[in-house]
Amino acid sequence: MTALRRSPAGVAGVVILVLLAAVAALSYAGLLPYDPIAQHPPSRFRAPSGEHLFGTDQFGRDVFSRVAAGVGNSAFVAVVAVAFATVVGTLGGLVSGFYRGVADGAIGGVTNVLFAFPPLLLALSLASVLDRNRFTIAVAIAIVYVPIFIRVTRGPVLSLREIEYVKAAVSTGLSRWQIMLRHVLPNITSIVVVQVALSLSWAVLTEASLSFLGLGTPPPAPSLGSMIFEARSLVFIAPWTLIAPGAVVVLLVVGLNLLGDGLRDTLDPRNRGKR
Repeated sequence: MTALRRSPAGVAGVVILVLLAAVAALSYAGLLPYDPIAQHPPSRFRAPSGEHLFGTDQFGRDVFSRVAAGVGNSAFVAVVAVAFATVVGTLGGLVSGFYRGVADGAIGGVTNVLFAFPPLLLALSLASVLDRNRFTIAVAIAIVYVPIFIRVTRGPVLSLREIEYVKAAVSTGLSRWQIMLRHVLPNITSIVVVQVALSLSWAVLTEASLSFLGLGTPPPAPSLGSMIFEARSLVFIAPWTLIAPGAVVVLLVVGLNLLGDGLRDTLDPRNRGKR
């Protein structure tokens, strides 16, 4: 974290994400000014004010409360999806790169098949056949990103398996799994961490896209993508209903990308001599 402070992009990303995390925390702590799903018709289409920071929508729902809850829901799906993809993809990359042979061929074949589909199309296909809840949506998104982690980790593992200290560990009688977990995995952690930050931004966009198309977080739970979809026809009547969730999606993605850039600059050994 100390080294990350030297990266302007990383610092900007952290600031943006902390602010959005604080907004999402209000939802999880039950401290929102209004119920995000409660309708109040007499208050419909009220412009942003001190009473309603982001105004109200066509049902009189407070847009700020819905955006805060939407950030929490989108972040939950993205974090669960990327966590699953990280564990499965990293282990798959370790096995593929270290064992080679049949294991490498089988994992590489599955990876190539998944890469043959456009990410959003694959996520749409998976989400359409699964029961709609936050966990199944997260699994659908995770399957899309597992092959990315396999590809990212496999290359470095291929190089590390030929390094002298790994060969020395083999000669001591350690099992392959012990060598992978003790000597190989710690040396690819920085690569995985950077990929996690970047994948989180993609997962947020994918979840928002699925919700926009009606296959994301099921109603009545607020989702940034579904809020944007509902606000399309209101852009000339109540533009704040579209601007607020759209701006938050942009901020969330930009913040995660900036954090990923900062981590890459910080953790890349080639940049250490430049700081």
